[in-house]
Amino acid sequence: MTAHDFSFTSIDGEPMPLAAWRGRPVLVVNTASFCGFTPQYEGLQALWRKYEPRGLVVLGVPSNDFGRQEPGSAKEIKEFCETNYAIDFPLAEKQKVLGPEAHPFYRWVVGELGEAGAPRWNFHKYLVAPDGTLAGAWPSRVDPLAPELTREIEALLPR
Repeated sequence: MTAHDFSFTSIDGEPMPLAAWRGRPVLVVNTASFCGFTPQYEGLQALWRKYEPRGLVVLGVPSNDFGRQEPGSAKEIKEFCETNYAIDFPLAEKQKVLGPEAHPFYRWVVGELGEAGAPRWNFHKYLVAPDGTLAGAWPSRVDPLAPELTREIEALLPR
């Protein structure tokens, strides 16, 4: 299996299969509107603006699993992201990202990386390579614009 075997539903209720982005790196980030890391939306949007023309996809996956910091409806989450951070990268509908009821993508990540690879808090980042394999994972404290993350993204993008 690869990440391309999984699908999310967009925050607007449309199918969002990861296979649609085959050949492109995808940064999957579990997000929350009321978290100390919420300002990382700025960095995620900056990554999207800088690298989307070269193929990067940033995918925000709202989750209420950590500290109940994403309690809102899809409409409220989308409005918060657009109003406060001018987010225009794809957002999925709210998902569980932990445990046996986690979205299948997150269960796959744990299968690939082991339990230590599960998200520990909001804004955990997973980089999916263009072939659908997992290219890296970074905890919440790593800023989206950190050199260790942007270096890996750039390595996966066409020159």
